[in-house]
Order: sequence, then structure tokens, then C-alpha cells
Amino acid sequence: MSNYHVIGKTEQRLEGWAKVTGETRFTADMKLPGMLYSGVLRSKIPHARLLSIDTSEALSVPGVRAVLTAADIPGRNGVGIIVKDEPVLIRDRIRRVGDPLALVAADTREALDISLSRIRYKIKVLPAVFSAEEAMSDNAPTIHEKGNILLHRKIRHGNIEKALEKAEVIIENRYETPFVEHAYLEPEASMAQRTNDSITVWTSTQNPHFDRGEVASALGLEQNRVRIVQMPTGGGFGGKLDISTQCHTALLAWHTRRPVKLVYDREESFIASGKRHPYIIDYLTAADRQGKLVGVKVKIIANTGAYASYGPGVATRAAVHATGPYYVPNVHVDAYAVYTNNPYCGAMRGFGVPQIGFAHETQIDLLGEKVGLDAWQIRAKNFFRPGLTTSTGQLLEQSLGIGETLNKVREKVNSLEKIKLD
Repeated sequence: MSNYHVIGKTEQRLEGWAKVTGETRFTADMKLPGMLYSGVLRSKIPHARLLSIDTSEALSVPGVRAVLTAADIPGRNGVGIIVKDEPVLIRDRIRRVGDPLALVAADTREALDISLSRIRYKIKVLPAVFSAEEAMSDNAPTIHEKGNILLHRKIRHGNIEKALEKAEVIIENRYETPFVEHAYLEPEASMAQRTNDSITVWTSTQNPHFDRGEVASALGLEQNRVRIVQMPTGGGFGGKLDISTQCHTALLAWHTRRPVKLVYDREESFIASGKRHPYIIDYLTAADRQGKLVGVKVKIIANTGAYASYGPGVATRAAVHATGPYYVPNVHVDAYAVYTNNPYCGAMRGFGVPQIGFAHETQIDLLGEKVGLDAWQIRAKNFFRPGLTTSTGQLLEQSLGIGETLNKVREKVNSLEKIKLD
């Protein structure tokens, strides 16, 4: 056996001791001289026109140093890793519960809470749509000007119609997966400080270079005047790839010229953060009598919520992985990312593949039952081998360990003593 440096050995995590002893300093633990507390006024309506907003009463609260709206953003009022469709602060259109309407910075938490409660605004409620299927219909409320379908990704490989004509076994089902909250132990948090004409943001993030670009854009600055410090991050799982508190604290620090900290409580984190995309999957599997796959036809509808986030990438990954680790000569896939008035959905571990995996693995199990093969046999008959081509045209020449892995798993399972139940 190779003498690996780490693999097969017990190694102490570099940050482990500091974390278990409580020495690790997270963003919420930070304090700077003159620091202000900040908060966000959020919409409680999923879809509306913001007609007006009055901050005068909120500004009059003793200890309040700034109350900002979209009119106070010196740069671009839009963020997003792929599509810049999410406002830093709402200017005119509310698209989800939790959309940010205004920011407050104050000397104390008490002054902050009072000020937030005294911001007055008027809205015109609009019809909302929460089902992705309904959002795709012609008479659905329009969430973004370009329409509710953010992305339609197609994969066509072989001839699915001829495959279905020749198929001897067809398995067809609908699968639905839910929203999933990341629920990381550390909620979103940032601290920002202005120094002359530059800004520093300490933040819980997985994406500091993206953060720098978005903060610079919102403030109308060159990126070399923005510094992002990635603090120890108490969980992220993809959910901290998006902007959360970074632009808001930077704006407040820029206007007040004082350090500003913003930390979500758990409820605000649940309301404001991105989720795993819910899918609706219509999946048709075609095979011969021996269980050999001849074709699949799949329609995937990913509910991306109010804003794009990583939705285009997630839906694309789902389409690419729709056949799973199995060779299918004829493939027809349509994957959609669709806007709704739900919380936005973005990156989460697996990036769109766990949802489609639930569907294609269930289809394989059902196919095995239909043709009389067990779970291992039906997979062994169909998994990729060197020399085969994927649905996107990639010739697989190496790194195909699925057969060897499944064989070893099967041997191990068969060697285990059967558990006897009384």
C-alpha cells in the first residue's frame, strides 16, 4: 500500500482545537470602536409595487445614524452571480417575502428596533404565484420583465422516438422534491468599516472574490478600493456563495463613516437566505426485456424562486446528469429554471444533482423489479464503461470506478452477518 501523507491516517484538523475550545472568532464576535448595530426592514408581502417609503420618523429616533433606501445606493442596485436581477434594496418591485426595503444603523439595538418599526411605506399588492408549473402558464403573474422562464436547457442525443417504438419495457413517473434550508449553525453576518475612500468588509462567506465585485458595484467603487476578509465560516454548504449582509453593511459604513455590524437571527436567516431548488420531474425510462436501457425522456422544472442566483447552473447540471451513471443511447431532456414569488433558490451541496438522482435511481429500481433483476444486477447491466459516450457527447476513457466500487460494496454486504430479529 502506498505511504500516503494523509489518506489512511488520523490527522488533526488545523482549525479543530480553536473551534472546540471556543477560541475561534466568528464575524458576530467582532467589535470595533464606534461600532453601529444595523438591521433590515423586509417585506411581509410576496409580490407588490413599492409606491413610496418615508424614513423621516425613523431618522428622528435618538441614536439612529442612518436610514437608507434604494435612493441612497451610489452604484448599481443589483446583485447576482449569473444574472444581476436581485436588488440590493427594493426600488419599486417586491418579489418575495423578505425583500429588503430599507437599512438602519444605530448606536444601540433598542434604537435600531424602534427605528425599523417607524419606517412608513405604501405598496400595491400584486397577484403572486408559488407553483413553478403555474408560473410557466400564459396567464401567470409576470415576476420579471423578460418572463418567468429564466432558463430552458435542452439535451438531445440519439432518436428518442424510435427508441420508444422499439422499447419492450417503459417506466413512467412523476417525482417532486421540496425546498431545503441549509440551516448552518452560524447565521449570516458582516462587519464593514470605511477608511477614507476604501471599504473593508469582514464576513461569513464562501465567495470573497464575488463579494468584492458586488460591494464595489453597489458603492460605485473600483474593486481595488474594496477589501473582503473571509472570516471563519460556521457552515455554508453553498448557501453562503450568494450576497447576504455584505452590501448592506458596506452601504451603511460608507454613509456613516463608522464601523457597522449586521448579524441575522435564525428567523431572518430562514426568510432571507437561498434554498435548495424544489424540482418537478417527469421521467420516462425505456428498456428491453433484459433491462438494458434504450432511452430516457425527462422534463425537469426547477423552482428558482424570486431571483436567479445559481438557478441556471443548477438546472443545467440537472439536465446533464439526468441519466445518472448509466449509458443511455437515446436521450431527450428539457430542464427549466422558473421564477416564482418564493424565497430564491441557489447553490446547495450536490448543485442540482441530488434531486434528479432521486428520480433516476428510483426509475432504475423500478425497472429492475419489472424485469426480475435485483438492485445490483440492473445497475451492473447499465452503468458507464470506458469507450461509451454520455448524453452530452463526452467519450469516457478513464476514471470510471463505478463497476469496481459496486462490486466491492456488494462483496462487503454479502460478507456481513445477517441481523437476527426476535
